[in-house]
Amino acid sequence: MSYDAPFAGLKVVDLSQGIAGPYCAMLLAQHGAQVIKVESTGAGDWSRVLGARYGDHTAFSIIGNLGKRSVAIDLKVEQGRQVLWRLLRGADVFLEGFRPGVIGRLGFDYAAVSAREPGLIYLSISGFGQTGPLAERPAMDPVLQAFTGLTAENRGEDGIPHRVPVIPVDMATALYAHQALSAALYARRGQARGRYIEVSLLQGAANLQAIRMMAATLEGGTVRPGGVPYGAYRTSDGWMTLTTIHDHEWRALCEAIERPELAEDPRFASPKLRHENLGALDDALRPLLATRDFAEWSSRLTRARILHERVNSYAEFLQEPQVAATGAIAWLAQPGVAQAVPVPNLPGSAPAESGAPRSTAPACGQHTREVLREHGYDDGEIDALLARGVVEGA
Repeated sequence: MSYDAPFAGLKVVDLSQGIAGPYCAMLLAQHGAQVIKVESTGAGDWSRVLGARYGDHTAFSIIGNLGKRSVAIDLKVEQGRQVLWRLLRGADVFLEGFRPGVIGRLGFDYAAVSAREPGLIYLSISGFGQTGPLAERPAMDPVLQAFTGLTAENRGEDGIPHRVPVIPVDMATALYAHQALSAALYARRGQARGRYIEVSLLQGAANLQAIRMMAATLEGGTVRPGGVPYGAYRTSDGWMTLTTIHDHEWRALCEAIERPELAEDPRFASPKLRHENLGALDDALRPLLATRDFAEWSSRLTRARILHERVNSYAEFLQEPQVAATGAIAWLAQPGVAQAVPVPNLPGSAPAESGAPRSTAPACGQHTREVLREHGYDDGEIDALLARGVVEGA
């Protein structure tokens, strides 16, 4: 155990699929845990077919499974379930992401697993939660964005509610689940038994939007922005984002854009008034900001210490000198992918290194034979399981 690998020595069995559960388990792997990813025989984790495919992978399955070892098991047959029981021996953490009730029908609910492994921390991740009228409804990130208010809050200039495309609900849920597991593992040092943890996309989405949700409640549904002007403004060569919060910043902005008279306009004399007259304010700002390129505006706004930045594409972001200077991104080779892929380095962790086990996502069933050997199966037994289709892989 060290700061580089604080979870070294922990054994994790990950039955989750998609991104929230797998990303949570991936974080455990990045902090040193030995994570065994259990996938179904055949297609494996359904994240492997989300979007464009690169061999056995998609962008979802790469980012969700870095540093794990994959075993493919048919849990619909008794022999497959017996293999999983073998893998669970001595495990510290178990993750599952089935719809409520499914894991129980397979025989691996918390009561059954904790009876054999009483010290284990058991995490269930679901869409709407384990109980309630929507518990069994299929749910993914876009569904919970709509359900929790995020889509309604994200209205474009066209007036249409838009889904945020970066799966913030899945990612937030993964982070909250990792936080809950980390806290439970810390507390377990003084406990005789493990515990059951329930995390849902609903909870993740609600916590992600806590400030906005509270403000909407207190303000009667319409949330006043923290600063005005705010938002994206066109320049002569693209777009930039611009925000002022305090009155002194507003006055500095007016000087920087050579419109000092706007600072004296009574319609814009306070943040509240600027919000109430945002249409008139934008009418004054937008034509002016469109006359010059970002570099010139950035020079002026930087001197005035105004919050602003270019609206980058991902390709532009990855080429930014600040990204290179901070080591924010690692470029990692992955099996079956023709080029290195950009993977953000995790805060507080050692930078990822291309080709290292913790920086590589496994193919479905890539480690089946290796992991089964470690759990007492000999080659003859493994060959027999492979021949019957109970397990798949190398």
